[in-house]
Amino acid sequence: MIAIRELREIAEFEHVLALFEDIWHFGPDGRPVTVELMRALSHAGNYVAGAFDGGRLVGGSVAFLAADATLHSHVTGVATGRGIGFALKLHQREWALKRGLKRVTWTYDPLVRRNAHFNLAKLGARPRDYLPAFYGVMDDAINQGDESDRLLTVWTLSAPHVKARVRREPPAGRVPAGAVVMLEDEGGRPSVRPADGETVLVAVPEDIEASRRSDPGAAKAWRHAVREVLGGLLDEGRTVTGFHQKRYYIVEKRTLEAA
Repeated sequence: MIAIRELREIAEFEHVLALFEDIWHFGPDGRPVTVELMRALSHAGNYVAGAFDGGRLVGGSVAFLAADATLHSHVTGVATGRGIGFALKLHQREWALKRGLKRVTWTYDPLVRRNAHFNLAKLGARPRDYLPAFYGVMDDAINQGDESDRLLTVWTLSAPHVKARVRREPPAGRVPAGAVVMLEDEGGRPSVRPADGETVLVAVPEDIEASRRSDPGAAKAWRHAVREVLGGLLDEGRTVTGFHQKRYYIVEKRTLEAA
C-alpha cells in the first residue's frame, strides 16, 4: 500500500532528489529543485511530500504557495504504475483545502499524451495559458533538444467535475457535436487543417519523447504546430475542456470558469 506524508529531513530531501535524477537524468545545471531549496520550502510551510511503498520512496512532489489562494506545484515525479501520481495529487489537494486554498496550478509539456490525459481526464485540471519556451533551454534526458513550451494548468479543487474525478468517476468522454479537427497526426507528422467552429480538436504526437530521439525534425514540427494551433486558440480566449481518445485536446468557445 502506498503511504504519503510530508517530508522535513535533509536525508528525505536527498532521496527525493535522487528519485528525480533517476526519472529525468538532469544535466549539471538542470535540476529544477535542490536539497537546500526543499529544506527551505518545507521549513517555510510549503508542500514537500513523498510517496512510500513500504520504506522505499516511489514519488515526490514539491509545491509552493502562490497568489490568490493558490498552491503552485513546481515538480512531481513518480515511479510508473500503481496510481502513485494520482494518490500524490489527492494528498496535495487535501493539503491545500485544509489551508483554505482554492486551486493548484502546474505546468506540463503539451506534447506528452500521457500527461495530458492524466491532467485533464483523470484529474479534471484545465489548461489556461500556453507558455512558449517557458524554462528556456533544458538539458535533461527527456527534454534535451526540444524547446520547453508548457501549458499552465489550473486545478479548481472544489469544482463539481474535479470532485467527480476525485471520486474516480470517469469523465463523460463525449465530444460536442460539430467538432472539427484543426491539427491531425498524419504518418507521424502534424497536419494543420484550417477550421473554425464552436469546438475544435488538436492532436498531439503518439510519443514525442521517442520522436526526439529517432526523428528530431518531426519533433520540432510538432512543437511548432501545437504552439501555433493550441497556443493561438488559447490566445483567442478559447478553453481546453478535455482530452479525447488520449490524443486530442478539446477546445471550445467558452470560459475556463464554465468548463
